[in-house]
Amino acid sequence: MEKTADVIIIGSGIVGNSTAYYLAKQGVSVIVLESSDCIGNGGSSRNGGGVRQSGRDSRELPLMQYGVKNIWPYLSEELGTDVEYYQEGNLRLGKTEKHLEILADLTDKAQSCGLDVTMVSGYEARQICPYLSDEVIGASWCPTDGHANPLKTTLAFYRRSRDLGVRFYTGERVIRLEKYQKKIRKVFTADGNEFEAETVVAAAGLQTREILSTVGIDVPMVPSLLEALVTEIQPPMFYQMLGTAMADFYGHQSKHGSFVFGGSAGLEPYFKDNGTPVNSSRTAPCICRGILKYFPMLADTKIVRTWAGWVDMCADNIPVISKTEEIPGLVIACGFSSHGFGIGPAAGNQIAELITSGETAVDLSEMRYDRFKAKI
Repeated sequence: MEKTADVIIIGSGIVGNSTAYYLAKQGVSVIVLESSDCIGNGGSSRNGGGVRQSGRDSRELPLMQYGVKNIWPYLSEELGTDVEYYQEGNLRLGKTEKHLEILADLTDKAQSCGLDVTMVSGYEARQICPYLSDEVIGASWCPTDGHANPLKTTLAFYRRSRDLGVRFYTGERVIRLEKYQKKIRKVFTADGNEFEAETVVAAAGLQTREILSTVGIDVPMVPSLLEALVTEIQPPMFYQMLGTAMADFYGHQSKHGSFVFGGSAGLEPYFKDNGTPVNSSRTAPCICRGILKYFPMLADTKIVRTWAGWVDMCADNIPVISKTEEIPGLVIACGFSSHGFGIGPAAGNQIAELITSGETAVDLSEMRYDRFKAKI
């Protein structure tokens, strides 16, 4: 087992794997440590696949816009895998005047950042997607949004990274970081292995907070459990990404015909489990009741499987993507707050640039790790 590299990345999700790929393209030696026995076993393979700009916080929107313009359209060709990227737009739906107020506010903020997003009437929404119910009275519409296959994308970055020489070690749960002469230097795992690098990227989702605490850094994150469901194959209906003003469900129709929908029951904090993402019998019915308010034609469609996944919810709902001043060489990438898949490739691309050149095409200052510190 090789235990030294220029960069060690903790976590093999979409952010970790894409960072590894873009670093390896520049000739940087990389080791990726994954606590699970499987690559991408966290939120990166347990999400609805949205590649959206609309509905995002204005602080992270420029990074997402960069990804939609410069990365996603070319990703299948670059990685040699069809990641099933569809850029057919995103409808965020509303059924009440209050919903429309929420959507209009999000639309105004996105437009101020230069995003092509508009409010449309219920009639106009049904012209875009004829299967919507009459309960939909309006929506926001972003024609450049889309969706992709999370598992295929995450594994495509993994495979291409390996082709470029990146070393992946699964079943290596990181328990401690260590500094040498005030700089990051060592990474220790539960199996007693010790790895060394001049740069360490902490991109392990919820586990990142515990790992960072070993060197005195804290990113305020809490777990949130979300569930998703997959339907039986249906005839082609629409390929827009769908969401709602209240975020009670989201989803799309996949390339092979199944619908993928996600959501929550609102009772997840009260579910009992053993620390692993556990499905609840309450959640799928809640998601389905919401879906049928918007798409009654799916009433008889069968669900073939469901899954659950933890989300690393940051205190202000946007990620931390940042170097750390106190510990040179330590880079943080976590807290993506349930919308990390779509932004993941752009995050990995810019993290690689941050490491190799110290400069990024996108201003990441709003996502600094120390924004939570008390102002004096």
